[in-house]
Amino acid sequence: MLLRKITLEEFGAYRGKQSLNLTPEKNKPVILIGGLNGCGKTTLLDAIQLALYGNRARCSGRGTKPYETYLRESINRQADPARGSAVTLEFTLLTGGQEHYYRVVRSWHISGKTLKEFLNVYVDENYGDHTPNGHAAQPATRFNRMLSEGWADHVESLLPLEIASLAFFDGEKIESLADPERAASVIESAVQSLLGVSTVQQLRTDLLALQRRQKLSEEEQHLLDNIRAQEREREEVTSAYDVARQELARSKTDLGKAQRKLESLEEAFAKEGGHLFSRRVELENERKQTASHLAQVRADLVQLAAGPLPLLMAAPLLADLSVQATREEQAQQSAQVLQVLQERDTWLLDLLPEADRDRLLTQLEADRASRATATQLEVDLQLPHDTSGQLTVLEELLELDTRRGRDLLNAAAEFTEQLDQLDRQLAGVPAQHKVEALQHAREEQLVVVAQSRADHERAAARLEELKRRREHVTALLKRAHDEFVRTKVKAEEVERIIKYSEKARDTLERFGSALLERHISRLEVAVLQSFKVLMRKQGLVQDLRIDTNKFTLTLADTDGEQIDPARLSAGERQLLAVSLLWGLMRVAGNRLPSVIDTPLGRLDSRHREHLVDRYFPQASDQVLLLSTDEEIDEHLLGRLKKSIAHTYTLVHDDTEFTTSVVEGYWWSEGIQHVH
Repeated sequence: MLLRKITLEEFGAYRGKQSLNLTPEKNKPVILIGGLNGCGKTTLLDAIQLALYGNRARCSGRGTKPYETYLRESINRQADPARGSAVTLEFTLLTGGQEHYYRVVRSWHISGKTLKEFLNVYVDENYGDHTPNGHAAQPATRFNRMLSEGWADHVESLLPLEIASLAFFDGEKIESLADPERAASVIESAVQSLLGVSTVQQLRTDLLALQRRQKLSEEEQHLLDNIRAQEREREEVTSAYDVARQELARSKTDLGKAQRKLESLEEAFAKEGGHLFSRRVELENERKQTASHLAQVRADLVQLAAGPLPLLMAAPLLADLSVQATREEQAQQSAQVLQVLQERDTWLLDLLPEADRDRLLTQLEADRASRATATQLEVDLQLPHDTSGQLTVLEELLELDTRRGRDLLNAAAEFTEQLDQLDRQLAGVPAQHKVEALQHAREEQLVVVAQSRADHERAAARLEELKRRREHVTALLKRAHDEFVRTKVKAEEVERIIKYSEKARDTLERFGSALLERHISRLEVAVLQSFKVLMRKQGLVQDLRIDTNKFTLTLADTDGEQIDPARLSAGERQLLAVSLLWGLMRVAGNRLPSVIDTPLGRLDSRHREHLVDRYFPQASDQVLLLSTDEEIDEHLLGRLKKSIAHTYTLVHDDTEFTTSVVEGYWWSEGIQHVH
């Protein structure tokens, strides 16, 4: 299949009618189309798929939009909606040794509130016989009503949609294929469809259908209707399951992005002192409380100092005063005793004889003289008689106040230290304007993460529910088929058909397995060769294997050790994905065109040169490159020039928001000022 020409009329950013000649030349398979981001390169790729597949086309700009909404939005904003848009794709296809020229015109316009779509297919059945070289300048195509009405089925026989996804791809798709798990599904789809393995499976399915038809009778029509209804239900559940699985993967990706963004905001918030800022009110309240406690302690110290506690500074004087009080108390007691003794001695002398009086009088006078000496004080302060008691009470009060004062001083020191620490923390709190935006963004991102997590949980629950439903429906369908088989094994002819159909199915199963192994073996060699051709590090990968059951791809180094894909750089994984697509095309015989959008996104200069020198000129008989000026630059253009048949540049008018097609590339004559 070769794409010949595409014409866009009021489609997307393309104003008016824009055409590109896509016909390759001998030894020049490359058609180079340049455009800056947003100029319409991906729109051009969407247009090719839209012309071929309509509602089933996997257009990047559609997303989850309804098909009618997508068509409405695809009409150029400056165009008349009543006139609408159109996409025309012209291509040739060789079938049965005869080349045919197709012209597919898909158009749509808005009539009132209704969107009307038209598909017209024109065919030149004798294309190739018009000129000696097999190419007609103006193909004599004729409208084919049958093809136009049944185009959705016919295009599947020409270029199945699953295979087209391998022929029409962009840089993002290449990056997704660099994931080994995603690559497994691509390998399985390609081997089954592109390499014909699915045909064997379809033959087995057709034989099974033949077996079931042989068992059909009028009285059991209701059983067949039940089976068909269950098959439709299984298809619906399977389709919903696939959608739910994609939604789960998308929600997982969104959750990962949201969590990484939150982590980044948390890190920035912490770096700016955000946690201290969050505790600012708490720290301020704690400081006020600590300051209040400190003030109360100081007030208690002042009150304590207003009592007897300052007398501790005169402790020696108080000790002397206590001694003096004791002496004065003893002197007073001695004076009182002298008076009593004087009276006692007089009474006692009167009782004694005179002979004994002189001797006893001398002793009594000596005793009184001794006691009189005790009443004589050097200093007499004439203290009250209870001074000693008062001093004892004062001593006890001072001891209590001393312990109380020591406790208050320790508490004051602790509160002062706490206050200093709080002041240092408050001094480290950043200004509100520095963290307010981060705090707001962090709070918003927390909501986003919570929502993403809830979406992911709902998607997981939905997928699990559909999985159980699918298993249930499959079990019901199997039981229905088993019942259908058991009730119809009667006639010998039916039994013979069943018997030989089953043998044929077994043979086809063995043949399919052998064919699969053969294709996988060829594909392993082709992909490994392609990877080695494109890689800068020639000794990194020595072997490549594809599992025939799971279709997973594994790499091995020179020592036979398995290579973790994480060891490969982003550019090397991208080259591995390109090698996978290239190997598939090589094994399939390069029968399909390759349309590549933004192919060099994550590659370094050496890998880009390898792709330009070794891949693009040999990727297929026709290679459409949709590139920015930074991908295929002036240097790479010079290396690729010998393989280029046509070059175009998509020029975008920023004032009108429209795109026009100009022949030539950025550094070619006449378009130097495209930027």
